[in-house]
Amino acid sequence: MCGIFGYSGNIDAKKILLEGLKKLEYRGYDSVGIALRNECNDTNIFKVVGKIDSLKELTKDNKIKGNIGIGHTRWATHGAATINNAHPIGSNDNNIIGVHNGIIENYQELKDKLLNKGYIFNSSTDTEVIINLVDYYYKKYKIGPIDAINKALLRARGTYALALIFKDYPNQVWFTKKGSPLLVAKKDDESFLASDSFALIEYTNKIYYVEDYECGVLEKGMITFFDLNGNDITNTKHEIILRSEERRV
Repeated sequence: MCGIFGYSGNIDAKKILLEGLKKLEYRGYDSVGIALRNECNDTNIFKVVGKIDSLKELTKDNKIKGNIGIGHTRWATHGAATINNAHPIGSNDNNIIGVHNGIIENYQELKDKLLNKGYIFNSSTDTEVIINLVDYYYKKYKIGPIDAINKALLRARGTYALALIFKDYPNQVWFTKKGSPLLVAKKDDESFLASDSFALIEYTNKIYYVEDYECGVLEKGMITFFDLNGNDITNTKHEIILRSEERRV
């Protein structure tokens, strides 16, 4: 089933991401990874084939920190369980780094289009295809994340939940979904996203369910939602107040 977790705040994201992914273990996975972005806008990716405990071991002595991050537990669908196929995955120049749940049914058609535009691929995943497609529209039309994401997803068939970080927007985590669960939450100067409320309830019981075709952005203590036309629809959102016993969606 795979799992996504994301964070934007003022503390070290590594610990938050690892704890969040640990709570999503029940969904099943064969590889796991995180991407951390620091105040200097440097991004570092750590991935393993195996369990979260192996990722903890890999990163335990690493001094790299970041206040923004995304993480993923992957169950292999397109492509075997390898480091290259594990998420997070970057666009060709790592301008965009993302994680993805779901299946892009027309990924081969989209991949052929991108190959003709000069893109190369380092994995056999549909995830790398959709991330590079967002990158293609972002650069071709010189537009912001909202329009680039929406243009890409109008071309994609299938189900997906996506979390993306853009090099040009260092303090933000962008997200969207269609047919795959994705929830976001905020507390004080922190914001979170996850595939399941179970991973969020420790931090806050004020959860927002992302609706299909919505796009949004996490910032420190702030969540903004947009429709397919790029219109701000934040004021139409409603909080779902979860009781502590409501562990999963």
